[in-house]
Amino acid sequence: MFDITSYIITFLIGGAICLVGQILIITTKITSARILVTFLLLGVVLEGIGLFEPIKDFAGSGVTVPIIGFGASLAKGAIEAGASEGVLGIFTGGLSATAGGLAAAILGGFIFGVLCNSKTKK
Repeated sequence: MFDITSYIITFLIGGAICLVGQILIITTKITSARILVTFLLLGVVLEGIGLFEPIKDFAGSGVTVPIIGFGASLAKGAIEAGASEGVLGIFTGGLSATAGGLAAAILGGFIFGVLCNSKTKK
């Protein structure tokens, strides 16, 4: 069923995350790579302390699509694999949980790299 409220909430939360990142880029000297890693680690921490799931239930893909959701997926995979496989699972679980997304990103990057004429910034 089509529920416009959930779409609006998803858009606003996802937009707010991107807005915070853009404000940090514009107003601070923090590089965009460090902001990206900070958001990723925020997702890991939120998943680790159990707060990501309630936020996800409220915000939907507004919080799972940005890099925060990727960090949470890494942490969730590591936690689940660590519980079932032990120490080795901690190291392999995160990558196993996100392998599909990583493969799609690498393939997409390769395709666009071949098709587009990229230029270095001056």
